[in-house]
This record gives sequence, structure tokens and C-alpha cells, in this order.
Amino acid sequence: MLANYHTHTPRCNHAEGAERDYIEAALAAGLRVLGFSDHTPQYFPGDYYSFFRMRPEQLDDYVDTVLALRGEYRGRIELPLGLEVEYYPALFPRLLAELRTRPFDYLILGQHALGNEAGDAYSGTPTADAATLRRYVDQVCAAMQTGLFSCFAHPDIMPFGGDAAVWQAEMRRLCETALACQVPLEINLLGLGGGRCYPNEAFWRIAGAVGCPAVLGCDAHRPDQLRVPELEGSARAMAERCGVRVQETLHFKPLA
Repeated sequence: MLANYHTHTPRCNHAEGAERDYIEAALAAGLRVLGFSDHTPQYFPGDYYSFFRMRPEQLDDYVDTVLALRGEYRGRIELPLGLEVEYYPALFPRLLAELRTRPFDYLILGQHALGNEAGDAYSGTPTADAATLRRYVDQVCAAMQTGLFSCFAHPDIMPFGGDAAVWQAEMRRLCETALACQVPLEINLLGLGGGRCYPNEAFWRIAGAVGCPAVLGCDAHRPDQLRVPELEGSARAMAERCGVRVQETLHFKPLA
């Protein structure tokens, strides 16, 4: 791998290691680009807050830390600044307004919940309900159509046990939207190594038939997850079987 754009920090409450530890691990692994994309804060109304993301008051420290390290490591490795973002329609305008006041290079879409999260379903919950599957696809298609996301992390996160024809049609709709919006889909190495329901090879066969490009993402929550040659090899082999072209770097879409 030349680049990884999916890297977390302890601010999300489920990652380990300082930013410097990730950078040193990336250098040891031979990466030329390490993009930080920790879980975005969200500006929920009332007292609700989810446990798996940084809080709004941590955002500036995140930005300042990555930018300071970018200067320190200049000439050795590129350190773009990003976030992994859910598209929550009621919250997205406020979030985007906040992000546009800071020098973010890119956003990756990671749709961990439906609706606006509070009181709604986690995207990775097994379901046989076609309406839930369609809600997920509707929401991520709307996100990609904003033109603001540079890639789509673990698009195959939802385990669906219902009508296979419905699943295939919805995954094709997702892939066709990604292709039209020029949003590469991520083959998630953390899911591959952890035996999760993603990456789902049946999904990637659809992506290959549609012509979607992919990017490999470590989804690193520990520095050692940046050096995973066996997982990388398995992911590239799956992409080849499915007719999916793996692109090595991302083209960033501006937030303006």
C-alpha cells in the first residue's frame, strides 16, 4: 500500500496510540500517505451523544495536532487531515458549517447509523427487512450526491438476510450512484482481519460488474494495524476475482 486514508485516534474512545505512533508505524510500513480520519463530532440536540466519536470540543485539538505533525514530518510522509462522517440529514448542515471553518482536506463516508442516529438503527445490525435496507441505500446515495465525500468506507456494512434479489438490486443502486458521483468504495481491512460481515465478496462482484473503483482502507484503531501485508494481499486477490480496480490514492473533494 502507498496510502491509507482511514486512521483513527483515541478521541473516538475506541482507538489506541498517539498520532505520532501511527505516523511512525506508517513510515515503517512504507506508506507515503497517512490520512487521519477520526470519527467526526456530531451536533446532536439535547443531551444525546454517541460514545464512538470525538466530542465537538475536541475538534480543534485534533486539527491542531495533525497540522503540527504535518509540519514536523514534511518531506517524509504526507499527512492529510480528514474525518469519517455519517450523513445525518438533520445534523449535516451544522456539521458542515463547522468543518468549513477548519482546513480539512477530505471526508470519508462511514454510515454507522440510519436516520439521525438517536433512536434509530445501527447500520451493522443484521436484518431481513427490505425497507431497512432501502433506507440505508437511500441515505448513503443522498450523501454521495452531495459531492463532498472522497470515498465510502465499508459500504457493505449491513448484513441482510432477506430476499437476495432485493439485496442485489439495492447494492447495484448503491454502486451505480457511487460510480456516477465518482466516489471510490473502500475494501475495509479491519473488517477482513476481524471476521466481520464486510468485506462481502458478493457485494464486490456487483461493484466490479458496475465498474466501481476501490481503495484499500486499514481503518486503523491501533498503530500495528497499518502494517498488514497478509490482509492487503487477501483484499487485492478478492478485488481481482471480482473485477474491481484498486486505486492507490484518493482525489480529494473540496468542502467548499
